[in-house]
Amino acid sequence: MTTPDNTPIANANTGLPPGKMPELRVMPAPADANVYGDVFGGWIMSQVDIAGSLPATRRANGRVATIAVNSFVFKNPVFVGDLLSFYADIVKVGNTSITVQVEVYAERNRLQADIVKVTEATLTYVATGPDRKPRPVPPIESLLHT
Repeated sequence: MTTPDNTPIANANTGLPPGKMPELRVMPAPADANVYGDVFGGWIMSQVDIAGSLPATRRANGRVATIAVNSFVFKNPVFVGDLLSFYADIVKVGNTSITVQVEVYAERNRLQADIVKVTEATLTYVATGPDRKPRPVPPIESLLHT
């Protein structure tokens, strides 16, 4: 597998995670790239934060706020025209916090279906009330009865 300028890319994957649905899919535009054609890391980070907040919001049954980026690894560059798929899984639930693992895959050269894992991150969100102060995450049983 190669980048647009035909340099090899390490850690190429052979497909998207089987049996999972992405939380978010997006294609970066030219305005999201630097002068070298790579998409800005900050843009990717903001999309990861959005994708991670979706399952956290569902689990919290309401508003959440990002309180920590526990880890963030850029494994491969992202290019304008890549179709990014963001997969997010809750890995821990505390009294007021929810920790989410996010993995990002890029579909390149869609005619050849090249797929590369480009980013993985772990973020922690806190459930907040209307006053924007932490509130308890509801027990899972209460969410099943609403």
